[in-house]
Amino acid sequence: MKQEQWLYTISPKKSLMYLNFKEIWQYRDLLFLFVKRDVITLYKQTILGPLWYFIQPLFTSVIFTLVFNNVADIKVGNGIPAFLFNLAGITSWNYFSGCIKGTSDTFKKNQGIFGKVYFPRVIMPMSTVISNLMKFGIQLLVFVCFYIYFVFFTDLANNSIPQIELIVLPVLVVLMGFLGLGLGMSISSMTTKYRDLTFLVGFGVQLLMYASAVMYPIELIKQKVEADIIPKFAGVFIEYNPMAVIIEMFRYMTLGIGTFNVNKLIYTGIICLSIFLVGLIIFNRTEKTFIDTI
Repeated sequence: MKQEQWLYTISPKKSLMYLNFKEIWQYRDLLFLFVKRDVITLYKQTILGPLWYFIQPLFTSVIFTLVFNNVADIKVGNGIPAFLFNLAGITSWNYFSGCIKGTSDTFKKNQGIFGKVYFPRVIMPMSTVISNLMKFGIQLLVFVCFYIYFVFFTDLANNSIPQIELIVLPVLVVLMGFLGLGLGMSISSMTTKYRDLTFLVGFGVQLLMYASAVMYPIELIKQKVEADIIPKFAGVFIEYNPMAVIIEMFRYMTLGIGTFNVNKLIYTGIICLSIFLVGLIIFNRTEKTFIDTI
């Protein structure tokens, strides 16, 4: 009897750092289908629909301006409008937080699909990162529109101009994607056994936002540390928090406020890639047995 030849053999991966780009490319149609699903279903059956992409960062920026800049009297310096300062931080932060929140329940949210048909499981978290990249593009466009408004109707042009380092912006976006994807895959893998993490993700991301210089400049934290108002370890944590570094650099590129340090960019790149690789290892390890424990 002639032995039947199989086109594909599905078996547990041997390497924990396994990432088959050829296989992902073969399933690219499925990847884009999941991206389309994420974009369309997010605000489905809502009155305002896609307008929420614009409303959410604007409302958050207004609240931050009222609370932190007017009530708490946080100065952003250099004649930059506080609203634009906050909008820059929120635009960057929303992409990262969207990636980590969207990928943190990959196994739990898609257990029905995973148990019925095979496809590269990493496609699910990747689709979340890509769909959030589209949202980031929309919110970045909102930021650009307000920047142009402030240039023409205020004296912003005299205080702020985009810096040449703006060409590095795609690198920052990629690093945010790696960071969110790595943390999200790690959390998603652990929630297959420890469901409590599901409830802690939103709370933890909210706390991390306050430690990521979203609503204040890092220079202010340095001043508070020198004045012994903030403990030194807290200041160091904020200063070297990868997201704080990315947000500070984004503000420098677009508004000319803050600092741009190549050494910190390299440091952030190493941290983000390391977290992604750790997340990939945990994800691949969990993928082999998660269907028995979910």
